[in-house]
Order: sequence, then structure tokens, then C-alpha cells
Amino acid sequence: FTVAEPDKVWVGDITYIATDEGWLFLAVVIDLFSRQVVGWSLRHDMTRDIVIDALRMAWFKRHPGKQAGLMFHSDRGSQYASKDFRDVLTEYGITSSMSRRGNCWDNACSETLFGSLKVERLYGQKFKTRREAKDETIAWLLWYNRTRLHSTLAYVSPMKFEQNWLANQPKQANS
Repeated sequence: FTVAEPDKVWVGDITYIATDEGWLFLAVVIDLFSRQVVGWSLRHDMTRDIVIDALRMAWFKRHPGKQAGLMFHSDRGSQYASKDFRDVLTEYGITSSMSRRGNCWDNACSETLFGSLKVERLYGQKFKTRREAKDETIAWLLWYNRTRLHSTLAYVSPMKFEQNWLANQPKQANS
């Protein structure tokens, strides 16, 4: 599934990371155009707040505007179906989209991201604290956006892909 420009389709999902203190949950918002992680939240619980925090981070980072025609796609998890989350989507003018029941392919890019995080950075590590796991996860997310090469992006990083796209857009005349 390809998207022609940034901030048209965002995808959200949640995964978990084991620590000696208990689970650490990671919610992400990915821009499908560039596969860039534009928002995230790391928490010890998996309430609706984790997905709201990740969405708010993405919104304030990207400033797409209420008229952008942005769609947010997720699975049918209770966090994404919550009234509070749907209210934030409405507040930002974002259209909600949810996976069909039992269709894991709808969230394939977020599952791929989580697989890469766990294989490339977290595999074999034992975290004593959630703080240690947070530090490793955030460092990887920043590296992923800035440096990690993607075959689907002509072997450039998500940030470089967006920079290249922006550089090739026609210049707007000042009025």
C-alpha cells in the first residue's frame, strides 16, 4: 500500500517489551508515506492514554492541519475504539479507519517495525528497569527515522525519503 505524500495516512499500533519491573508498552504512529515514526508513547500500562499520547506527539510534531484529509488506521483494540481516542481524532479532523476483523495484513507496516525493533535492538537484552528499556527503544526509534535504510524507500531512511520528496516539490510563488 503506497501513499503519495506525507500526512495523508497514519497507522498506529502497540507492542510490549519485557523488563524485570514488568511490561513496558510502546504505541507508535507511523506515516505510511515514508514509514517514519512520527509519534510514540512508552508506558507501564496499556490504557487509551498510550495511544492518545502517541497521536498527540505526532500531531504536534507534524502540524498537518485539520483540512489535511488525514486518515488514521489501527486495529480494533479497545484503546483505539475508546471514546476519548475518537474524540481526539475528531478534534484534529482526522478520519478513523480500523482493520477488518481478523485481518492482520492491515497493520503490516507497524508489525514490521516492531519486528525490526525487537530483532535489531532488543533481542537478547535483559532490562532490569523500564527506564533502561525506554532508553534503548527511543535510541532505536531515532536511529530508525534518521538512518535505517528501507528497500521500499529506494534504500534511504524515512527522513531522507521525505527530504527528497520535499526537495522535488514545485516551489510555491509568494503572493
